[in-house]
This record gives sequence, structure tokens and C-alpha cells, in this order.
Amino acid sequence: MARARPSPGERALRVRLEPADVGRVSVATGLPILDHLLGVLGEWGRFELEVESAPIGGTEDEVDAVGRALGRSVAELLAHDGERRYGSALVAADEALAAVVVEVSGRPLLAANVDLSAEHVGGLGTDLVSRLLRALAEEAGLTLHVRLIEGEDTRHVLEAIFKGLGLALAEAATERRR
Repeated sequence: MARARPSPGERALRVRLEPADVGRVSVATGLPILDHLLGVLGEWGRFELEVESAPIGGTEDEVDAVGRALGRSVAELLAHDGERRYGSALVAADEALAAVVVEVSGRPLLAANVDLSAEHVGGLGTDLVSRLLRALAEEAGLTLHVRLIEGEDTRHVLEAIFKGLGLALAEAATERRR
């Protein structure tokens, strides 16, 4: 379980990510759209995912902190010998279609063709989503590729990305076949 140390007067951030047979998710960040997207990741990846946080400053600080704590949990999940340590998914959410590929490379990188910086969903500037993904990739030591193949509706695009991320991480956490 990864924990981010709070500054004086701040509440602790707690993230727990474990493989499960069924995705059981409990997410409370104070940012409803972020809660929803992390819930999608957990459900589609069939993870037990718990995230508890109170706003610890601005929205950017909150998203960074959650991304980094989630990245540390992903690093722990993928650190075991015998795991594939790479995964991919091609996922639809209504008219949106996204491909997500993860590799434990030790060379953190977010490569994405999605630019949603001018969009806002549920009060969250979606450029903050790329910030979350970058922080996750950096902390977990992942090369993370996100490709939007099709999609107009921002909410559907984000759901396709987080569904794909959940599935790709779940595949990366499975044992290699001999």
C-alpha cells in the first residue's frame, strides 16, 4: 500500500491496489470525475482499488499526488518475478476507441496522441488526466502509450482510456507462460 506524506495540516493520501477476481473499488478524492475514472480502471482491471484523499491544495496538486501514489502501488504490483510486465488493450466506450500499452521499462514515458487540454468534464480540466497518467508512469517506471483511434465525446474518450489502462495493467500483472 502506497502512502503519500502530507504536509502539516493536510490529510494523508492512501492508495491500495491488488489483483482480485472481481474489481472492488472504493475511491474518494473529492474530485467526482477522477473518482469515476479510477473506478473504471479498477473495475476493468479487476483490481481491489482503494483511494482515499482530501484535497491537499489545488486540483493540480491533488491529481499529481494521486497519480504518484497510484504509480507506487502499480510498481509494487508489477515488481514480482515471473510477471509479464507488459500489457495492451484496445477498448471502446460508445463511439470512442482507444489503445493502451504499458511496459515496465524503468524508462518512464507517457506517449499519447490525445489532446484534451481545452476540454472540461465534471469540473476537471482534462489536461489534468495527462498529468495523472504522467505521474503514474514516472512513479511506476512505465512506458505508457495511449492512442485515441476514434472519439468525439470527451467523457467517452476518457472512459475508453481508463478501461484500456485497467486491462493493460491487469495483463502486465499476470504470470508469464513458459
